[in-house]
Amino acid sequence: MINGIYTLANDVVYDQLVALLNSIEVNAGREIPVCVIPYDERLDKVRAEIACRKNVTLFENSNSIAYWDDFATQVWKNYPRAQTNWRKRGLSELYRLPMHRKLCGLDGSFDKFIYFDADTLLMSPIDYIYEKLDSFDWVVHDFQYKSDLKYIFDAPLEFLHQTFAEENLQNKVFCAGWFATKKHVFSQEILANLLEKLKAGEAEVMALGGPDQSLFNYMVLQSGISYYNFAYHDLEKATGSHWSSKFDVVNNVLYDQERRLTYLHYMSIGASAFTQLCLGEDMNIPYRDVFLHYRYFKSPEQRPKSFRHPSLLMNLQKNSTNFFNKKVGNIKLKYRNFKDKLAQ
Repeated sequence: MINGIYTLANDVVYDQLVALLNSIEVNAGREIPVCVIPYDERLDKVRAEIACRKNVTLFENSNSIAYWDDFATQVWKNYPRAQTNWRKRGLSELYRLPMHRKLCGLDGSFDKFIYFDADTLLMSPIDYIYEKLDSFDWVVHDFQYKSDLKYIFDAPLEFLHQTFAEENLQNKVFCAGWFATKKHVFSQEILANLLEKLKAGEAEVMALGGPDQSLFNYMVLQSGISYYNFAYHDLEKATGSHWSSKFDVVNNVLYDQERRLTYLHYMSIGASAFTQLCLGEDMNIPYRDVFLHYRYFKSPEQRPKSFRHPSLLMNLQKNSTNFFNKKVGNIKLKYRNFKDKLAQ
């Protein structure tokens, strides 16, 4: 039985990838093999980094990559609303298609695995996640269920009820940036059945902002595999994970009300902000020193000693990040109030 970690990366997210790999090495509590799934062919820096790490490999099963690219293509090409929406916004007709390659882990060498987006940092040992996979097929640890359901499924409620047998749909949704599951958790029969239903019209339930997230949620719910969310079912171990939350920092590890985070997720902050930070621009990234600690853990002499004012483009990005921070404030408040009520 081999347990491992997958992530999805290319040279665009190189600085984040290095920080993630170092955080795994520092905080996992033991050596865990990591496999990097290629987002695309921009991999020169990624390959060089992997060559320096004995426990990190590159996913090179081209048949698996082609399979999941084709699976996602069939789903979204047969979803007229998605095609119309993305075309009007000037986006690709297969918007963020490579994000679906996260599912390549289902065909890899790890019997149990945890998937990390490249814009995450591991904060604590994760053996308890692998252990939970002895009882459940799909395990997550996030508070996506406290957010608006429309970010996952944005169809009318009547259609959602017709599509899903699950009564408490809101409580079963999750963020696709971090999850744990098992090799071949979906049989070929299940996958064929899901694809048939999606192409027949059930794709209409899915939101369009994060295609992979909507599709993964659909697949888990509609397949009937067992599902567990620590942030919903086990509040003793539940912590936040989003960068917008207020965490305490102790020796470059984050704590949520004295509970050590499992991971920190920098979702919605563009990779260019981290690139510019590592080039010495004064980027307003939350928990910046923590990120820099892990990014330069193996090469502290390369860490920027001072920072210059960012370019106009980066200022615009910073303003966008601040705007998003205000938007998620309501979600964060709900999360805090939810935990406080349970503590009473």
